[in-house]
Amino acid sequence: MSSTGKSSNLSLAIVLLAAGEGSRMGSIPKALLRKDGKTLLEHFCRAVEPLRPLEFTVVTGFHADAIEAELAKQGKALGLTMTVVRNHQAEQGQGSSVRLALESLHSQYDVLAVCLSDQPNISNQDLTRLLEQFAVREPGKEMLMPQVNGQRGNPVLFSRKAVESILAIPKMVCRLYMDQNPNLVKIFETDDLAFIQDVDTEVDVQKLGITRI
Repeated sequence: MSSTGKSSNLSLAIVLLAAGEGSRMGSIPKALLRKDGKTLLEHFCRAVEPLRPLEFTVVTGFHADAIEAELAKQGKALGLTMTVVRNHQAEQGQGSSVRLALESLHSQYDVLAVCLSDQPNISNQDLTRLLEQFAVREPGKEMLMPQVNGQRGNPVLFSRKAVESILAIPKMVCRLYMDQNPNLVKIFETDDLAFIQDVDTEVDVQKLGITRI
């Protein structure tokens, strides 16, 4: 995290969603795709490590064994403590993983970053910029979402107050809560394409310089 500014005073929790089937790519663990010789999980862990998160939770589901093995490898290599939560109902979609992750949080964090495991170009600098924007948000804004040319991006940041409000509503998830409470969302307009680049199809693989396992 930046050594200057308010963002350095924020206690950070991170949720990484890695439970998907990768069905549009023939059922593969997208988090284990490679860019520049490293898995997307390794890229993400390296981006996160300097931020010293108070809590780092990874939700697995489909391909759990393979992904958890890579997480253990990266955690050991980087000295990064992670909590793995398996979603045994991952077929119910991303919302079920988000809800499970929120329910598993236990630290006194100030801000939660909900992240996707198939965004190959999210860097430490990108995460730091989001935290800096969150630190200077206007009063009453409890969530921060990057937006590129009108397209919603990820990761998205949530105050602990916002997470507690979501958890107070049975089956509520982050995206729906944001849609229902747009007045609580700060939009971070940016031209950084990393926030909207993810790997869903073979076209994305070619375009983003990704290689298979």
